[in-house]
Amino acid sequence: MKPPRILIIAGSDSGGGAGIQADIKTVTMLGGHAMTAITAITAQNSIGVQDVHPVPVDMVIAQIDSILADFSASAIKIGMIGSAPIAHAVADRLQDVRDIPIVFDPVMVATSGARLADIATVAAFERLMAMARLITPNVPELALLTGPDIADVDGLEQAGHMLARRYGCAVLAKGGHLPDQPQDDAPIVHDLLIRASGVSEYRMPRIATRHSHGTGCTLASAIATGIGRGLRLEDAVDRAEAFVAGALFNAPGFGKGHGPMGHAMGTTPFYHTLAAVNGQGKDATALAAQWGDRA
Repeated sequence: MKPPRILIIAGSDSGGGAGIQADIKTVTMLGGHAMTAITAITAQNSIGVQDVHPVPVDMVIAQIDSILADFSASAIKIGMIGSAPIAHAVADRLQDVRDIPIVFDPVMVATSGARLADIATVAAFERLMAMARLITPNVPELALLTGPDIADVDGLEQAGHMLARRYGCAVLAKGGHLPDQPQDDAPIVHDLLIRASGVSEYRMPRIATRHSHGTGCTLASAIATGIGRGLRLEDAVDRAEAFVAGALFNAPGFGKGHGPMGHAMGTTPFYHTLAAVNGQGKDATALAAQWGDRA
């Protein structure tokens, strides 16, 4: 079975924690082939975003054209757009490939709190949300898109339904920004998958770490990879939630602020294949130890 081809339309994160860099790592770790159309270049690290430079619109579309003309795509993940003209141009281009499922993460605010989309860009998101199979907003993004403040899981669900009805798509309303809920015995992150057929809740233990940069990018790319592989939406979300939890648990602790997650789970996976292909008398663990790594 060939790997699913995932076209990622998003911005670059120079610190490697979020954006295109997190997307590529996620798609690769989950068995997909990552292809990219970069919309913006950012200067950022774990402390914050120091500068943003949008890529010219024509170049963004040229990247998409180049990929679709040769490889096509099993699914498309859209993250940071960069500007309203880019959002409109991407929407115009993707009108021609409506058969490819789109996962849209409406990136507006970085983990550090930096604003990554102005009012005009957020308004232009409407066209992309109307084209998406799934939208993955967090609590601040849902509040910006729907209006009301969101203080608990009930508010999260109401806002998610509002967005799903408005755009006719599924919504994964991410509750990571919610305060811990009084009904939970231990801290839990509540995410809600809202679609016409009902609501599915995903409950994951809250992992206490400040190294959570790129969780939204990672989750959306993981879901797109699952959809591209042919998984049901519910199963794609389930696998993506588990992957994010594992990456958070294995965060390497880089940076002075909100550092990157550990997408490779602290291992070097290729040793398992190397041992099988070479037919050596060593197993993967022995090969990893030979070069000072962990299989």
